[in-house]
Amino acid sequence: MLDINQNFLKLPGNYLFSTIAQKVAEFSAAHPQQTLLRLGIGDVTQPLVPAVIDALHAAVTEMGDAATFHGYPPDQGYEFLRSAMAEHDFASRGCDISADEVFISDGAKSDSGNLQEIFGPTARIAVCDPVYPVYVDSNAMAGRAGTFNENTGTWTDLIYLPCRAATGFAPELPTVTPDVIYLCFPNNPTGATVTRDELQRWVDYANRLGAVIVYDAAYEAFITEADVPHSIFECDGARTCAIELRSFSKTAGFTGLRLGATIIPRDLTRGGVTLHSLWARRQGTKFNGAPYIVQRAGEAVYSEAGRQQTAAQVAYYLDNATMIREGMSGLGYEVFGGINAPYVWVTAPAGMTSWAFFNHLLENAGVVSTPGSGFGPHGEGYLRLTAFGARESTEEAMTRIANV
Repeated sequence: MLDINQNFLKLPGNYLFSTIAQKVAEFSAAHPQQTLLRLGIGDVTQPLVPAVIDALHAAVTEMGDAATFHGYPPDQGYEFLRSAMAEHDFASRGCDISADEVFISDGAKSDSGNLQEIFGPTARIAVCDPVYPVYVDSNAMAGRAGTFNENTGTWTDLIYLPCRAATGFAPELPTVTPDVIYLCFPNNPTGATVTRDELQRWVDYANRLGAVIVYDAAYEAFITEADVPHSIFECDGARTCAIELRSFSKTAGFTGLRLGATIIPRDLTRGGVTLHSLWARRQGTKFNGAPYIVQRAGEAVYSEAGRQQTAAQVAYYLDNATMIREGMSGLGYEVFGGINAPYVWVTAPAGMTSWAFFNHLLENAGVVSTPGSGFGPHGEGYLRLTAFGARESTEEAMTRIANV
């Protein structure tokens, strides 16, 4: 008889956003006249910028001509995009990253889940709490998380790094030695950031213990403060301990196009093997590459016009974040984030759980949010609001919440 992967059966319930979608669908069916305003899932709403659209059109035209048609892309991605990323995302910030250390993919979510395949089955995994669920669930599917405890909301074999308001939602170094550490800054869900010195402390720690940091920089384009690093490779020694994830989804609105990248320096070795070679082998075996037309669109993001246009779009969302942050604060809520990130982390009213707060806003204001407990036990008592809605919807959402 076929033996299925029993680790899948250990996962509690549905993926967080699937559960939210189900609850919202049930509410809509029961209240068909209610218009919902969605400040929950972090999906963009503004159209692709002109520079990207022009690049897509040009690439589609190429695909219609035998002389310029492109079939399977290179496993690691087209050189034109890898070089653009190496120059603008890293060299411009003093980071020593070359084009052949950039792996183009269909998104940071896929990479953050797939990366665990190059780690051994007994690797000890450390995650922030609260945390983006994919880091936890993908390792649980691989059997590294142990058993889920319904009472505590934690996995027995994961190392949790509590993120609390007292530390600005930055994690403390663990007391148990990890092999792999997942960090995300600017953070999803809390919107928190760390300074360059604080991140350097993590790099020094990982190098000292031989751990690997998986650094999710999906929201780096939203950084507004000078001392907040855009890349972990701004830190000394990061080339020997860090892997970085990059995304075009929020930077340039590619949630529907799907494009990202994973950066693995050739200096990063464990057990006498370069992780670069392992990831190259994995991608060559399981991934056929992001489409040519999408990679050309990604290249356009780094053009002069593309940089200006996407920066304006990021500023649009940051203005929404300011509106949410100031609006909720003005109503007496304790809020965090929304300065270097598109997420605002809101403390629930006293005595109200995260899901109760979610239901309160849904039922009384028609506003969809994300309950903090869905990101881990230390997310209980909080709610995440996103700034990716249209300006008018964000304004109306704040008005509705004020009238509740």
